[in-house]
Amino acid sequence: MSKKTFVIVGAGQAGGQAVQTLLSEGFDGRIVVVGDERHVPYERPALSKEVLLHGEPQSASALMLPAAFYEDKGVELRLSCRASAIDREHKRVVLGGGGIGYDKLLLATGSRPRALNIPGADLDGVRFLRTIDDSVALHRCMKEGARVVIVGGGFIGLEAAAAARSMGCEVTVLEMHPNLLQRIAAPHLGRLYEDLHRANGVEIRVSSVAIGMLGNSRVEHVICSDGTMIPADVVLVGVGVVPNVELARDAGLNVEDGIVVDEFGRTSDPDIFAAGDVACHTNEYVGRRVRLESWENARNQSIGAAKAMCGRGTPYCDVPWFWSDQFDVNMQMLGLPDRWDDAVVRGDRSEMKFTVFYLRQGQIVGASMVNRGGDVTPTRKMMRERRIVDPKLLTDQAHPLRRMAASA
Repeated sequence: MSKKTFVIVGAGQAGGQAVQTLLSEGFDGRIVVVGDERHVPYERPALSKEVLLHGEPQSASALMLPAAFYEDKGVELRLSCRASAIDREHKRVVLGGGGIGYDKLLLATGSRPRALNIPGADLDGVRFLRTIDDSVALHRCMKEGARVVIVGGGFIGLEAAAAARSMGCEVTVLEMHPNLLQRIAAPHLGRLYEDLHRANGVEIRVSSVAIGMLGNSRVEHVICSDGTMIPADVVLVGVGVVPNVELARDAGLNVEDGIVVDEFGRTSDPDIFAAGDVACHTNEYVGRRVRLESWENARNQSIGAAKAMCGRGTPYCDVPWFWSDQFDVNMQMLGLPDRWDDAVVRGDRSEMKFTVFYLRQGQIVGASMVNRGGDVTPTRKMMRERRIVDPKLLTDQAHPLRRMAASA
């Protein structure tokens, strides 16, 4: 009897983690990884941090495992190779040079940067930050004194702004909304980061929309909605991402904001799974179907999907967790609250060391930790258990959070 073939489309973090999980689960069949980049699987958080700062494509903070690992384990890497279609009837992934049959298929196709549909957006010097090559190329542009304009005040844009300032660049951030981090954080945190960046020499322009770019083949100015023209040597566009659902959609799988999966990562086809940025799952802690763009979700959802491919699946669902490092500030966030009855603070805002808890009907539905990483684990435990908490105890630093989380 021939051994099974598991194909993974996508050589990012989710795809790389799935390989490791299949091996640790004892899968002894054929594993094929198809990736459209030339690099072995890597993690993306370092792209706006260490790789951008140092320009090292083989940074240990990015690569998950060396190329030799995959060769030693007999894992077939089809890099710089794009899957063009899925033939569900014959269970084949169509590639440029033929195809690969599969018994189980994992789609870990991730997402791509959202483009700006404005005049001049195709000029040289207008860049995105999604791949290792993007990060290295952007690093080379960020020479001391370079004028860097960043369109988008989300995590990627702000982390890149912090890196650019540390390299001596002149940095301007344009955010179309009234607050930074508008999509993921409460307004008071957006204002905190606005103050942080301004204190470090970044020019922040909120409620400012880029409507065009000018230059002779290369970008030289960004035109804002108020008529202002900002000089630019390089422009980074960071206005969100689009999930790469085309393979799934064209194959007739259930697709919404992402590829719809169940708690095991299984799509509407029982032999096809999806994980990471491209997958959309029902999250009981958020209370709706969500597509999570985070390091932890890419890791844990792909672990669950890979185990399910082996027939040993366990349901995956957890309180969402995100983090960002900018200058000397670390922020970690739990949950995706869209509404709350009360918000209480533990710690000292003036010292930039505090946690904000968002409460609804006595339960913690979200939390933001600024330079207080120790609060993450006990808070997450209480959120998982849907614990009714006393707001006064949350704010009382004499009462340890771990004691609250441990109590019945």
